[in-house]
Amino acid sequence: MTSPLTASVPDGHWTSRLWGTLPALCAAMFLDALDVSMAGVALPSIGADLGLSTSSLQWVVSGCILGYGGLLLGGRAADLLGRRQVFPVDLGAFAVAPLLGGLVDSGPLLIAGRFVTGLRAAFTAPAGLSAITTTFPEGPLRNRALPVHTTCGAGGHSLGLVFSGLLTEAG
Repeated sequence: MTSPLTASVPDGHWTSRLWGTLPALCAAMFLDALDVSMAGVALPSIGADLGLSTSSLQWVVSGCILGYGGLLLGGRAADLLGRRQVFPVDLGAFAVAPLLGGLVDSGPLLIAGRFVTGLRAAFTAPAGLSAITTTFPEGPLRNRALPVHTTCGAGGHSLGLVFSGLLTEAG
């Protein structure tokens, strides 16, 4: 299937639309990975602030992972509804879910917020990857786009741990 973005790709060169698409998809992947990984380092501070036990703290991380990996409905939703409809709606949820998670004052609400954060990422990641595989034609263009996208995800996970430590130290 040829995407309208790639219909006029001359001789394997990236068009301005391709140059605009990849950074947007990479930024979403980076932010998803950053958001998923940030809670780990802050768990002792979270436990002290909210009075959570060690087993409850495990659910802060597990809630996000269950939402992200346990309910991979995002790929199917992108197939049925279209990635261009799913991706922007989910990016809007990205602006709200972490904010709500940061404003809660009880353990169960934090766990629920982390679950919603993971569920949101379960929609963004497959829709973004689908956008790359359908926008960039098979061959050199896609072979350049996929590693960049993957590196942004890995960088987000790594920097999430670093930023979490810095923010925890700062208070």
